[in-house]
Amino acid sequence: VEQDHRNIKRRIRLMLGFKSFRRAQTILTGIEWFCRINGGKSANSAVVDYEEWNGQP
Repeated sequence: VEQDHRNIKRRIRLMLGFKSFRRAQTILTGIEWFCRINGGKSANSAVVDYEEWNGQP
């Protein structure tokens, strides 16, 4: 788990914290999706399903 979150930790240090939990959640979700798409773990990296990205079933 620690190696998986290495990219997130690197970016958070540069941001110097967040003002609200919702903002942090939004940013971290975006970072995770970016890493997933660039890592080739997505079936089709060019298309992202909006409902899945938005966290809705």
